[in-house]
Amino acid sequence: MALLVDPDYRPAPTMDVAPTKGGPIAAASLVKGVGSLETDYAKVHFSGYDWLVRKITSDRGGMNNLYDGDNAWTDAQGWLHMRIKKKGEKWSCTEMKLAHSLGYGTYEVTVHDTSDLEPAAVLSLNTFDDWGGEQHYREMDVEISRWGDAASKTNARYGIQPFYVPGNVAAFRAPAGTLTHSLRWEPGQASFKTVRGAGRRAGPVVAEHVFTSGVPSSGTETFQLILYVIASEKNPMEKGAEVVVETFEYLP
Repeated sequence: MALLVDPDYRPAPTMDVAPTKGGPIAAASLVKGVGSLETDYAKVHFSGYDWLVRKITSDRGGMNNLYDGDNAWTDAQGWLHMRIKKKGEKWSCTEMKLAHSLGYGTYEVTVHDTSDLEPAAVLSLNTFDDWGGEQHYREMDVEISRWGDAASKTNARYGIQPFYVPGNVAAFRAPAGTLTHSLRWEPGQASFKTVRGAGRRAGPVVAEHVFTSGVPSSGTETFQLILYVIASEKNPMEKGAEVVVETFEYLP
């Protein structure tokens, strides 16, 4: 939709009805979009849940990456494989989200070794609400990446949006081997933890952090698993990547 408005016009973060001409809006033009969930997403069943796998491009991370439905699949053990591969002159990435919102509770993801990820690769485990603009899209993340810097001393972080707010990001060093990352989301509190091995009680705690300020309330968010490429002049993506996710679990 395109609007011609007065300089002081401020739209609402989200809308259920499209705005019309009148008052501060001098003109309004609405064009029907192209595509649907059926054409924009493939489907994968993993850990007892249905997931929608992105099939259209996205500029996440500052690069206009491709996303393919065949970049996510499960093996004979039921483990999820996510990959980044070269397709023509671009990188083809993986983005998948739960088909339904789960709300408050504990989200737990067991991921096999990610220590060989290239600096420009990002593995993101997060909540996201396309309609939650007033609460920064209800985004809360565990992210595994060196953000394009091979010399970075940290390769992981917990965060809640907006990341530019002091105290909204907690960086740490994720060791090699299988790790289990969890987010316990309650009203006014988001508690992150990473442990070695599979399951919350699998081994020693690697890192943990609790956010009590700026934590979003539950809405229509879904949980996402994303493996993508960021722009990096110093350490651009060269080989691609594959990440294995052993399990996803949700506990109310």
